[in-house]
Amino acid sequence: MDKMLAVELPGLTLKNPLMPASGTFGFGDTKTAQKFSLNELGALVLKTTTPTARVGNPQPQIALVPAGVMNSVGLTNPGVAAVVNDKLVKLRHQYPDLPVIGSVGGASIADYVTVAKQLSASHQVQALELNISCPNVHEGGMAFGTDPVVAAELTHAVKQVATVPVYVKLSPNVTDIVAIARAVQAAGADGISMINTVFGLHIDVNTKQPVLGAGAGGYSGAAIKPIAVRMVDQVSRAVDIPIIAMGGVETVDDVIEMYLAGADAVQVGSAHFKDALIIPHLAAQLPARLRELGYDSIEDLRQQVKAGRANAN
Repeated sequence: MDKMLAVELPGLTLKNPLMPASGTFGFGDTKTAQKFSLNELGALVLKTTTPTARVGNPQPQIALVPAGVMNSVGLTNPGVAAVVNDKLVKLRHQYPDLPVIGSVGGASIADYVTVAKQLSASHQVQALELNISCPNVHEGGMAFGTDPVVAAELTHAVKQVATVPVYVKLSPNVTDIVAIARAVQAAGADGISMINTVFGLHIDVNTKQPVLGAGAGGYSGAAIKPIAVRMVDQVSRAVDIPIIAMGGVETVDDVIEMYLAGADAVQVGSAHFKDALIIPHLAAQLPARLRELGYDSIEDLRQQVKAGRANAN
């Protein structure tokens, strides 16, 4: 992979800045994940893991809609013991050198602590992503990401037990995302991931029923990119920890736009429905586009954005 794309983040040495958003590739075992070598990724973000197995929400859990995707999966997963003892063992056997980020969920702070402790103690992940922003779980999930005080308390509790860096995934479904970003930074977060899906509802006029079994759910896709870019820009000006940005990324220029907004790496989710190999394709296109725009590397782009903001201040 082109050295122009190398990225260093807390706990993570990435060959490129691109990774699938949590859930997109499961635990490296989905059909999409099996279409190419995962070593082409900058990192793999696992599906969110909870203390015990979850069946998730009623079917259908995913629906393609105009300009995006609706989902209400509900954190379906086999539980942390199965992830540590089975899923991650198989993943590590096939990809021993792939940077892996474990995604942590739960219905209480104690749940998050339990999962974070077991994932980090397994020595099979290089970082954790706290999913405090999922709009598809009736208990927990987004509830932890809408109150700065609660978000900080959760972050602090996880930092006490985690032996790897902790990234906190922020919700766009809030009034003031900057306040929450500042709170988790003050509580010890090593980085931020943002944004999760936008809470929405799509009704089929023929059936007169929601397209998702649970009714409302998370909306993702190209249409939410301006929301994501705006929030990344706001948060990046307010904190000094790295940001892994996501939300509507489909093209190489979308990746660069996220960097211009202040991102340090980028996740891709819904675009996989259009192109299963979207990340290898973006990684292949990125060096030439960076050169065309006058950048020596992705790090050069990042540093120029930081310098430009410092000069502006």
